[in-house]
Amino acid sequence: QVQFVESGGGLVQSGDSLKLSCSLSTSHFGAFSMAWYRRQPDGAERERIASISTAKYREFYIEYHDDVKGRFTISRDDATNTLSLQMNTLKPEDTAVYYCNVIPPDPKAWGQGTQVTVSS
Repeated sequence: QVQFVESGGGLVQSGDSLKLSCSLSTSHFGAFSMAWYRRQPDGAERERIASISTAKYREFYIEYHDDVKGRFTISRDDATNTLSLQMNTLKPEDTAVYYCNVIPPDPKAWGQGTQVTVSS
């Protein structure tokens, strides 16, 4: 059973940046469309905030939730089985636990997530 491992969270101030990373120990990482999800303090469910497809003709299809569009950048490195999320201009409402998973999410693959807390 595979499980994702997220890292890079922390406590920052409004306007700061953070870069999250997600790793998975599998040789099939490149075969999955991937996404970052988050669960906010008052949220019952994880919401998908950024997604990236598998490479087709060396290009990726990327989508963002409106709440993070223009501030967050998702990327992947299939050579190292790593998914990243560069988060700029962080806001207090970005405070959440951030997770990575495939699309649609595999319920058995959720990791512990990484906490991001943005103070105003």
